[in-house]
Order: sequence, then structure tokens, then C-alpha cells
Amino acid sequence: MICQNILNPICLIFHKSYNKSQENRQYITNYIALNYPKHYLRGVEMYGLRVIVVDTDPNFRKYLKEKLMNAGHSIVGESSNGRHALQLIFTIQPDLVIMSAKLPGKDGLEVAQAVEEHRVAPVILVTEPEKQDEMTEALEDWMISYILKPVDETNLLPAIEVCRSIYKKMSRLEEENRKLKQTLETRKMVEKAKGLLIRCNGMSEQEAFKHIQKISMDKCVPIKKVAKQIIISLEAEDKKFGAAQ
Repeated sequence: MICQNILNPICLIFHKSYNKSQENRQYITNYIALNYPKHYLRGVEMYGLRVIVVDTDPNFRKYLKEKLMNAGHSIVGESSNGRHALQLIFTIQPDLVIMSAKLPGKDGLEVAQAVEEHRVAPVILVTEPEKQDEMTEALEDWMISYILKPVDETNLLPAIEVCRSIYKKMSRLEEENRKLKQTLETRKMVEKAKGLLIRCNGMSEQEAFKHIQKISMDKCVPIKKVAKQIIISLEAEDKKFGAAQ
């Protein structure tokens, strides 16, 4: 069975023909990867990563595509210059980008840094051996991988695994950090709202919290939003009262 959890009927259409040939499998894989957003394909195990390849040399791009396709990955885009590559990456949002460090239009390193800043996809830069020290220094503060030419399965495939693993771990840490920050901001706002309810309405701390919680539950509104509304309302009343005195 191609799909353990069928999230798209296209899987059923292609199921009978999928195993007939390598060429047919790649055609089906690329069709689905290009035409269906990846968040609909989490239950589909028929292909690997969706990859964009960027290099000025068409023969080298062809070589890379063959290596990637033989490893079970899908080529969802390719480019020969940096500016077009950046547009392509932001449009398609692939699982991985493999590109030359030196590109016309916009330098490969600059493209990789832009992609990294927006967390669009992990990037592997391909560079010449004599540029290794320069590349290491340039990428010191960036979560961008690189490999040296000549490229073959012995350095390409392990680099993909390491790059993806690091990217996933960093993305997970960033998401956990974001959630923690939101929790702290919510707690801070609720505490401020409670303080105003205690001071302005004579409530106890427990009564103030239950009051905020009840409004949140009754109106199906996040507790942070309720706390913010209480703060705005009570601070406005406080200012009016102060002005009147």
C-alpha cells in the first residue's frame, strides 16, 4: 500500500501503476510533490524529500538530480541563478535546497542566509575545496551546511541526513521557545489584570482569577485577550478617576 493514511485521493489513482517502473514512480512522485502541498502528505510514504537544485552548470544539476532521485527524493525545482532561486524556494517551500555557493544574480551564500532567516528550508551549499576555510568562516553564525566538490553519494547523502536532523532539532527548539514565551506573556498579563481587579474592584486574588477565567470560558476567548481587555478598561477608569480628583 502506498499510503498508510490516505490524505489525498491522488494516491488511489496512482496506486496500480506506481510499482511498474522507476521512471513511472519518479513521474508520479514529482507530480504529487509539485501539485499538492506537503502538509497534506504526512501520511504518504512513497517518496523522500522535495528538493530544489541550484547551479549554473546544467550537467552538474543533472548529475545531482540523478543522485537524489536514485536515493528516493523528488526534484521539485531547479535554477541557474540566485535571484530566481530565491523566488522559487519561497514559492515552493521545499524540504531541502542544494545550491552552489557562487551564483549570478544573487550570491548563493546570500540566498542561503535569506532562506535560513525565514526558516523556509534547510540548505546545503556546494563549494570548491580551496574555498573551505572561507565558507567555514562565513557560516560560523548560521545553521547552513556545506559540502565540497567532487560530490557523490559518500558526501551528499550523509550531508542531507545531518542537515535535516539539525534543522528539525532547531525548528523544534524554536517552537518550544515560542510557546514558552507566549505562556510567560500570558501569565504576566493575567497577573497585571488580577492586580487591577484586586485594587479597583476589591476582589481577592482567587476571585480575580476566577473572574478572568469565567469570562474566558463563557465567551470562548483566550485568557490573554480577556486579561488585556480588563487591563485596558480598568486603566482607563483609573485615569478618569484620577483626573476627576
